Amino acid sequence: MSINLLRYSTESGATGWGVVRGERVLPLPGEYPTPTEVLQEGAAVARRLLTESGDPGIEMASVTALNPLPGAKVNCQGTNYRAHMAETGMDPDQPFNLFFTKSTGSLTGAHDDIVTPPHVRLLDYEIELGIVIGKAIAGPVTVSAANLEDYVGAFVVGNDVSARDVQLSQGQYYKGKSYRTFCPVGPYLCVPDPGEVHRWKDLRLSLAVNGEPRQMALAGDMVFTPAETLTEFSLLEDFAVGDLLLTGTPGGVAIHAPKPIVQRLAGLLPEAKKWDLFIRMQSRNPAYLAPGDIVTASIRTDDGVLDLGTQRNTVR
Repeated sequence: MSINLLRYSTESGATGWGVVRGERVLPLPGEYPTPTEVLQEGAAVARRLLTESGDPGIEMASVTALNPLPGAKVNCQGTNYRAHMAETGMDPDQPFNLFFTKSTGSLTGAHDDIVTPPHVRLLDYEIELGIVIGKAIAGPVTVSAANLEDYVGAFVVGNDVSARDVQLSQGQYYKGKSYRTFCPVGPYLCVPDPGEVHRWKDLRLSLAVNGEPRQMALAGDMVFTPAETLTEFSLLEDFAVGDLLLTGTPGGVAIHAPKPIVQRLAGLLPEAKKWDLFIRMQSRNPAYLAPGDIVTASIRTDDGVLDLGTQRNTVR
């Protein structure tokens, strides 16, 4: 059975790790300074606490969820759902596995504010299933459905917040997606039993803005599976236990590709004017995030066996 690990702070300012039991948290004894330790050592302790401890724990409402992946490296997939490919102008029938990174500094907690840089005009959301690495990768590996459980340390809710005006007009994925607070994660590290890892396909991703549903899809709708992606990424990158792989977002984001006729006309303009027109046209779209908006995001199986929790972030 899966367990949910929570990194939290109390009203007194103390921080620690705990395991969730209903609406309460059982604090884990000892210290786990990085996600590596909590996955390699703390998860076993948590399972024992759930079965052996009579400690009632502390009320969930009395603690604050913290970023569960401090210091993690963030590797990402882009356009990994057909609906998102179509809305961003890519050909869903000719997909390729798009890789990029976000900064460690972009990581923030599940209930922290998303802070808009003063110059950003097109702030977008992207709910994503995060896979927290459970086995180090130091060279090319072949990951399959049969051994995927070796590499999945936990599942986590992620939001790949994006400044579209920076990302696209400047051609900078890293910069446009890496401002501080641009990667809320958590609240939980959902650590599955080995036999539950294959249920990643059953996880349902849901995101709403001010209560209005914007994104909903099953992770099984991915074009490139986690096993395929880890195999290809291992040709390029090392992964440590506790690093994060974001696996792409479903359709329903704010950005939509301009109509073909608009794209053809814009292609006749000088580069600077083309992007100025793009930003002005996109700015008319009320779906982009604005100060005061509340973004909620959750990932769980329909039967509740795997439940990664719910984020609630206010845009500032």
